[in-house]
Amino acid sequence: MKETLSNKPLTINNLPTHISQKRIKMVDFNDTKTAFILKSDAQLRKAYWLFKLVANKSLVGLGKKASSLAIKLGLPIRTVVKQTVYDQFVGGESIEECEPIINKLQEYNVFALLDFAVEGKETDADFDATKDEIVQTIKYGAKRDGIPFAVFKVTGVAAFPLLEKYSAGKAFSELESRAWTRAKNRIEEICYTAHKFGMCIMIDAEESWIQKAIDEMALEMMQRFNKEQIVVVNTLQMYRVDRFSFLKESYQLAQDKQFKLGVKLVRGAYMEKERQRAEELNYADPIHANKDGSDKSYDEGIEFVLNHYEDTLLVAGSHNEESARKLAGKMEAKGIAHNHPNVWFSQLYGMSDNLSFNLAAGGYNVVKYLPFGPVNETLPYLIRRAEENTSAGGQSTRELGLIQQEIKRRGLD
Repeated sequence: MKETLSNKPLTINNLPTHISQKRIKMVDFNDTKTAFILKSDAQLRKAYWLFKLVANKSLVGLGKKASSLAIKLGLPIRTVVKQTVYDQFVGGESIEECEPIINKLQEYNVFALLDFAVEGKETDADFDATKDEIVQTIKYGAKRDGIPFAVFKVTGVAAFPLLEKYSAGKAFSELESRAWTRAKNRIEEICYTAHKFGMCIMIDAEESWIQKAIDEMALEMMQRFNKEQIVVVNTLQMYRVDRFSFLKESYQLAQDKQFKLGVKLVRGAYMEKERQRAEELNYADPIHANKDGSDKSYDEGIEFVLNHYEDTLLVAGSHNEESARKLAGKMEAKGIAHNHPNVWFSQLYGMSDNLSFNLAAGGYNVVKYLPFGPVNETLPYLIRRAEENTSAGGQSTRELGLIQQEIKRRGLD
């Protein structure tokens, strides 16, 4: 059990809550002094040039191809990657390397969520190794005040084709049935460990054509481990047209089966891939037709969970300022304590510090996804982060503006 400085247990399920008699002022997301309080002048300049580079779509595309080729050829790109994009978005190659960042985040009331960001594995040996690493992050986090969550992707411990076949309702061969049992056993061990050590474990959302398998396993684990407290948290990509109805169905199931629902709501991360596959295979696009539809679905999901916040855990994963502002406003309107243990804001490490640190300064619960893993093996994660920032509607334009504002404030321009 975790211990605070006052020797009182601190977990997701019993964080202290109160509503101050003096209302906390509205969060200012343009407060760059607070947003970049952890960055030295040198780090701030480095972040500026990095976001400047990832804003260039051509350069990102070239970098993606070059890095993939370099890995295949065995070229020594580790140093270049680690000193640039890796340092911006990843905590370290091991849990131990992440410790200084975890400590710094905690100084400013920002929690960390350790994410073993190694992907693309296919063998049982690799799946077992990933499962063991996730179990270790849970045990490590259980000893620390600043780590209330751990997270994993089901494709890190189970074969993609297996998840796809199950989700499509196709029968397994005998060999596949045994592989499926081993995969479920890994997931059960992860969730049992989280339950045993008093942690929350998030299950990431993935592609729609494997999500049915993930959803079923997540709900099964909730029924087993979310009886007394919230341990297992499922992730819903609200850009999907069916997710709001699935959210309501999940809550009703939790009521019927008498367990507590844990959900992380995000907009979604696989839009281009989803649309392309739907077109190629000639089935209905599972994604809302436009951004307005996705935004509406996300907002409705937030509102629904807030209406049931006393027995449901909400993690609001978003880099969108308006979404953060709306959630804070809804909490205020409903009289929900800023630090209520069932409501969390979440952003990725290296992005949207103006949201994370200003929300934390305003007394809200904030958790940063803190990926870790060997440089070469985290490249798929790093490439997604770079691609996410290339579009004009992505993060780079906003991040650059805020960094420039802070550089000017510090008199560094």
